[in-house]
Amino acid sequence: MPFILNSSVSLSGASEEVQIYYEEIGRGKPVVLIHGWPLNHEMWEYQLNELPKHNIRVIAYDRRGFGKSSRPWQGYDYDSLASDLHALLETLDLNDVTLVGFSMGGGEVARYLSKYNTAGRVTKAALISAVTPFLLKTEDNPTGLPQEMFDDIKQQLEEDRPKFLATFAKKFYGVHLFSNPVSEEFLQRDQILTLNSAGYATIKAMQAWSTTDFRADLAAIKIPLLVLHGKADETVPIDASAEETIKIVPQAEYVVYDDAPHGLFYTHKNRFNEEIINFVNR
Repeated sequence: MPFILNSSVSLSGASEEVQIYYEEIGRGKPVVLIHGWPLNHEMWEYQLNELPKHNIRVIAYDRRGFGKSSRPWQGYDYDSLASDLHALLETLDLNDVTLVGFSMGGGEVARYLSKYNTAGRVTKAALISAVTPFLLKTEDNPTGLPQEMFDDIKQQLEEDRPKFLATFAKKFYGVHLFSNPVSEEFLQRDQILTLNSAGYATIKAMQAWSTTDFRADLAAIKIPLLVLHGKADETVPIDASAEETIKIVPQAEYVVYDDAPHGLFYTHKNRFNEEIINFVNR
């Protein structure tokens, strides 16, 4: 199986080696897909099926702690996660890359671009339903979400992770009493993907995306940027995320799907795929 090795130093100062699993499909311009929380690279199935048909080389990988990648105890801060992404691009020697970060993955895009893209390997980036610029409500970030909400998520994950994730998935895909945009079978498959991770990694990654401030990272972005979000997103509300992101990066291309939930990569997959293909190839 294809892995890259990243030797990094965690916030505690400890050196560690992490194996990052990835899949590579197609030929053409490279696109790196960065999955959301609490899924893994397999969430991109319907993009891996389509993008390679359009002269695109697709690379999708598992974040540390998730899927087939290593599951260290530490290193779920965004500096470590961006270091893993940097190691992937360097090891595969990718150039003229488009990064596509979904939800939590948008944070890796922002941190990588501000910290590592001095050589210009990445020439375009897309933030999809992303957690940028800063989700936590603070005095200088009044549109954020309260810490108590994230504390409650942590408690539920610690007490009954499968139950929490099953409930979380319904909101993730916009499933309500009179709205069923995904099948029960799809939700069952989604549950399998979300449970294919370390419990502690799920919790620590959540603490990272809920508290990391990416405002300075976004301000440093100079390459073409696509910001795409669903107005019906209940997981990462658009007012706390995309609307604030484009204030920091006003030159970004901003696309809103009026009826889309958080998981629009599947619920609106045909429109979404076309959006990404056009952005990459133009």
